[in-house]
Amino acid sequence: MPVPPELDLSAGSVALTRSLCDVPSVSGDEAVLADAIETALLRHPHLDVTRDGDAIVARTMLGRAQRVIIAGHIDTVPINDNLPTRVEDVEGDEYLWGRGTVDMKAGVAVALVLAAELDDPPVDVTWIFYDNEEVDAELNGLGRLARNHPDLLVGDFAILGEPSNGGVEGGCNGTMRLELRTSGLRAHSARSWVGDNAIHKLGDALTRLAAYEPRTVEVDGLAYREGLNAVAVSGGVAGNVIPDAATLVLNYRFAPDQSAAEAAERVRTLFSGYDVVVVDQAEGARPGLDAPLAQAFVAAVGAEAKPKYGWTDVARFSALGIPAVNFGPGDPLKAHADDERVLVSQITDVERALRAWLTTS
Repeated sequence: MPVPPELDLSAGSVALTRSLCDVPSVSGDEAVLADAIETALLRHPHLDVTRDGDAIVARTMLGRAQRVIIAGHIDTVPINDNLPTRVEDVEGDEYLWGRGTVDMKAGVAVALVLAAELDDPPVDVTWIFYDNEEVDAELNGLGRLARNHPDLLVGDFAILGEPSNGGVEGGCNGTMRLELRTSGLRAHSARSWVGDNAIHKLGDALTRLAAYEPRTVEVDGLAYREGLNAVAVSGGVAGNVIPDAATLVLNYRFAPDQSAAEAAERVRTLFSGYDVVVVDQAEGARPGLDAPLAQAFVAAVGAEAKPKYGWTDVARFSALGIPAVNFGPGDPLKAHADDERVLVSQITDVERALRAWLTTS
């Protein structure tokens, strides 16, 4: 087992981002980084530190009337020749380049700096650094914490440090994967008339999908844009056989005005006459911006709140009855990209805004 590096939480969020990114932590391989984070947090006596697997929770226990949760995942998607980190100048702007800089170790660095620094905030704070966000939902470290230690996920408002270009993104769309399945009858392709081609039966479904206009739905003042798309198609047995089965895979990004069950029914209605099966789903989250702490946070940041089109773990907080927003450095369009990079100024701006709010809440 590699020796975990020593993390200096007083070095500033930019330097700490580099340190975190330069420790590879692809999903399922977060132990070394988790060890380093745990060791660094244990040096601060104002924090009560708990570890579950490769997730670390650090809490102030000051008896304040309200508690805020600030969370971020420490895993990344696979590395593709984009480590170690480096600083780049792009048209006069300074960027930190490398895997994890956007999604989402810059956000984690900001949280770690503030967790160490703020020993007497006006609200109690729960800092969560968790594993396995980028993979199957059942492995998600935040979900595991909710199952194993529900008492650690009690709060009045939550901030997830997902990249949001330094703005506030409320709630998130839900996501669903469905399979539209057709069946037919195999036959030799030289005598196709005695068979029944399952692939051909997908034609009408694709026509309906191409004509479909996704909704834009206003939820609590934010306009969520939906998306319904074919993402895969399969079928066929051999080059001279009429296929007896075919599958069209659909991905539906649905607005948080409806549940996953309602979203599935909407898709089934669109494709009436077809066999449509849900194979994976995650509920969306309403913005929660009507909560007093959320309103104070948006005002303190000084930016207009926007909707989150992708799915994030704010939905897990929403399911627990905790209003939650996304707020972190980094352009979401650069998440997972080979040229993943974050504006250095955005890291410091997010740190400054979060510190100011946490010291005046």
